[in-house]
Amino acid sequence: MFKMSLAVFRRPDLSQQEFLDYWRNIHAPLVLRLAGDIRLVRYVQHHGEDCTLSRQFVWHRGVAGLHDGVAQLWWRSEADRLAAAATDAGAEASRLLREDERRFCDLTRSTVSFGVEHVVFDGRPSKRLTRRNA
Repeated sequence: MFKMSLAVFRRPDLSQQEFLDYWRNIHAPLVLRLAGDIRLVRYVQHHGEDCTLSRQFVWHRGVAGLHDGVAQLWWRSEADRLAAAATDAGAEASRLLREDERRFCDLTRSTVSFGVEHVVFDGRPSKRLTRRNA
């Protein structure tokens, strides 16, 4: 599976609650409606929280700071996503999603990563990853 992770920041004129409300109740249904046009097979919203653990992690690790959430999207393959984007329906769906994202996200601050997940540990007993079998 090919995955995109988009770390999102809300627009500065929106509160965290307004941002999350829009993302959950307006944008998510739009993604669901257009999923077939872009051949999306999974969509997850991770809503960030400004909690004690978040602030401690920022301080201890020295990371830049907190983002408001992460959108995670999966396709069967990169080729499948690219093929969908090459269709009229896929191009229009991408345009509509991008236009809607601008209503609640500050895309100039957001960051993205595309690739394939490599599960190292999932909570079940298994062989440990070693240099030999890495």
